Amino acid sequence: MIDLHLDEEAVAGLYGRSLMATTDYDDKALGALLDVAEAFATLDRAGIKTPLFPNELAYALFFDNSTRTKSAWAGASTRLGMNPVIVDGGSTQVSHGETAEETGAMIGMNSHAIGIRHDMILGQGRAFMRDVHKGINDYLKATNNDRQVPIVNLQCDLDHPTQILADYLWMREFFKGQIRGKKIAMTWAYSPSYAKPLSVPQGLITLMTRMGAEVVLAHPEGYDLLPETIETSKKQAEASGGSFRITNSMDDAFKGADIVYPKSWGIMSLMQERVGANKEQMKDIEQRALAENARHKDWICDEKRMAETNDALYLHCLPADIGAEVSHGVLNKFRVPLAREANKKMYVVMAMIATCKDKNLVKKLLDFAK
Repeated sequence: MIDLHLDEEAVAGLYGRSLMATTDYDDKALGALLDVAEAFATLDRAGIKTPLFPNELAYALFFDNSTRTKSAWAGASTRLGMNPVIVDGGSTQVSHGETAEETGAMIGMNSHAIGIRHDMILGQGRAFMRDVHKGINDYLKATNNDRQVPIVNLQCDLDHPTQILADYLWMREFFKGQIRGKKIAMTWAYSPSYAKPLSVPQGLITLMTRMGAEVVLAHPEGYDLLPETIETSKKQAEASGGSFRITNSMDDAFKGADIVYPKSWGIMSLMQERVGANKEQMKDIEQRALAENARHKDWICDEKRMAETNDALYLHCLPADIGAEVSHGVLNKFRVPLAREANKKMYVVMAMIATCKDKNLVKKLLDFAK
């Protein structure tokens, strides 16, 4: 029998709940979710199938491009016995005025789980997901249907919980559970490609300050994160016994770091300009964002900076801009660890779906493990 470490009461407490951000769950609930993700990984490595929801439909709406998250959704839902259905958000009627609640009701008629990526515009992504959730629940209530249809945040404007929880699981495995007291450098890095969302750095600092880590956020002036994210991180660091500070020096953040996460995101003033902008305005904003980025080409994770760390683990949600965010040499050194980091996301998605849908999940997982 495979030993799975699961708290039956804590896992049962997640039934009917959808996680929109890691801050939605207290420490007990978040720990239970992560334990289920680890259980799915353990069973999968042992070649044990877990078709908990055979022939059900798992819809995912993507309003932004994706490789790893799409494949994680498809892999997770398939391993749960579901049929993945991935929809381009731009092909829906949302752009023609259909509300998020209407979208939720229409998809909820047929779907048994819904993933959503809606991350480019501040103030829109998380709100859209919550309204879709309301539309689904209103439909189910009106039709006397008691099934649970979890909403999985596959990245919004504020957080990227499937990625950040996958990052944490990989850190925890790599450091054999010893994350408390580790120095984590979440730093901006130069990108010539596009103004990336704020959700990854915001999600990382709000999770890792809960874990007692020594978190340093580094970025050039103007590349601030949302004030509420900063305040949450400060309070959580104080409560956990960790620390949180902000610097405008990448070198400062890297010095003595145990973990580095150099990643680009958009300048705050232009991210705010995106709100309500039309297509032509968006093009202009994007060009100005890239021009601003180009003023900071020296913000790169290279061998020189890595040499100043405590032999740090390099993390990235991928794809990384090679030669801009990170040097070829550093990326090549960490190709296998990055793949292992990315692989964790599938099990996080499985856990998010299964904990919401099945109140007897622990018993079933233990039966699989026999």
